[in-house]
Amino acid sequence: MKVLVTGGAGFIGSHLVDTLMKEEHEVRVLDDLSAGSLENIKRWLDHERFEFIKGDMRDLSVVKKAIGGVDAVFHLAANPEVRIGAQSPELLYETNVAITYNLLEAIKDSAVEYLVFTSSSTVYGDAKVIPTPEDAWLEPISVYGGAKLAAEALISGYAHTFGFRALVLRLANIIGERSNHGVIYDFINKLRMNPKELEILGDGTQKKSYLHVSDTVEGILHIFEHFRRGAKSFDVYNLGNDDWITVKEIAEIVSEEMKLKPLFKFTGGVDGGRGWKGDVKLMLLSIEKAKSTGWKPRMNSYEAVRRTVEELLG
Repeated sequence: MKVLVTGGAGFIGSHLVDTLMKEEHEVRVLDDLSAGSLENIKRWLDHERFEFIKGDMRDLSVVKKAIGGVDAVFHLAANPEVRIGAQSPELLYETNVAITYNLLEAIKDSAVEYLVFTSSSTVYGDAKVIPTPEDAWLEPISVYGGAKLAAEALISGYAHTFGFRALVLRLANIIGERSNHGVIYDFINKLRMNPKELEILGDGTQKKSYLHVSDTVEGILHIFEHFRRGAKSFDVYNLGNDDWITVKEIAEIVSEEMKLKPLFKFTGGVDGGRGWKGDVKLMLLSIEKAKSTGWKPRMNSYEAVRRTVEELLG
């Protein structure tokens, strides 16, 4: 296939690009490099099957140019920071909803057959059922989660109206090499600055599911192939792990791997121990639907956290 990966220079996107190139697809990346880095994809820059376009998806003409001649679009471009929603909701709208609208406007008049969108577990908010299945009630408690859900809804509407097929993947917390934000990245940087004390947002009992990026990419491509063989215009899958881990346990693993014994200083957080306003305190996705396709993660949450700490420490 000839594929476009939006946000392909970013954390998850660059790992996806690596696999697509190894599978001998023609790959085009569209990225404005606001969150991504050319360093992540430098090994492919001169390859005959690879093309990089630096561009802002808020410009429709840029998006229309980028989708020319492609069969499938993997849409990973987004602002990855959940916390920014409280300070800058308009930025989350522009870099999640508006760019998705532009992409859909470009796709509807094109030959693109498939759109794969990486959404988020945050669309569920404080889930009423845990593990949370795909048909659970959707009530985001952050602007980030709301923006992801808005993008999902637009994609569903466009796919049904304009005749292309769309797959939505709701991701748990994705971690691994090249990540440049999130709790593990933050803990490592804090301990490098002050090895004796570690500030932990919230009360430390926040408990979530973590998936290593290698398992994530494998899951994205496996479920996409399963979806292609089916007949649905639109479908949704959770991608996560069967277990979960607390923030305090993550802090202990990071400290152990760095051979430190810092004093943990909990901020207490907001709204019953959350790290910040809009932080989902408990998240465990049901991945039974994904596993029914033949995929399952190779690492559990604990193993993924430890592997990520090793990778980020180099």
